[in-house]
Amino acid sequence: MTSPLIQLVDDDAAVRSALALLIGSVGLRVAQWPAPQAFLAGFDREAVGAIVLDVRMPGTSGLTVLEQLIAQGVDQPVIMLTGHGTVEMCRRAFKAGAAEFLEKPCDDELLLEALQSAVRGHVKTRQRGAADRAARERFARLSQREAEVLAQVVQGQTAKEIARALGLSPRTVETHRANLAAKLETDSLAQLIRQYAALVEAAPGDSAAPAA
Repeated sequence: MTSPLIQLVDDDAAVRSALALLIGSVGLRVAQWPAPQAFLAGFDREAVGAIVLDVRMPGTSGLTVLEQLIAQGVDQPVIMLTGHGTVEMCRRAFKAGAAEFLEKPCDDELLLEALQSAVRGHVKTRQRGAADRAARERFARLSQREAEVLAQVVQGQTAKEIARALGLSPRTVETHRANLAAKLETDSLAQLIRQYAALVEAAPGDSAAPAA
């Protein structure tokens, strides 16, 4: 498995080199960027990892870059570094969505701990996203009638009750239940309900989730 990728954005070449060496020592890959404009135009947004972003850089400040990343929906956590931090700067960074705000020269262990925590969180975020997408794809396989049956099932209705509500025979309802369970790849009613609840919670109003 490819190791997580850390995007390192700092205009100071010596600082970038030292940080890249430190980060690489724990098995993380590093992509170095000397300017925020080049970073925004070329970094891998699909990579699993985190972003280390200097606050004070020529042209575009790190705080402005952070705000642009959040506005663009980039989900990689951002750790801000600065040699001239202020309370207001820290407040603005966290308000904009920074995962951590550290002052230079920062303690090596503190930075690595922050990075590894950020990466672990990002891995979980991506895993949840993949699971949600897979669930939506499975629900999209359902026919309209199967979706109607499912909506009744998750409300705890029996086959006979569902049959009366939908104007079907109980045997037809059981057939639909078997078909939807196969399409959703569930082995039990409890698993079916958990999957449905997780999908609705992750994406309320998503058309892939049948309305209960």
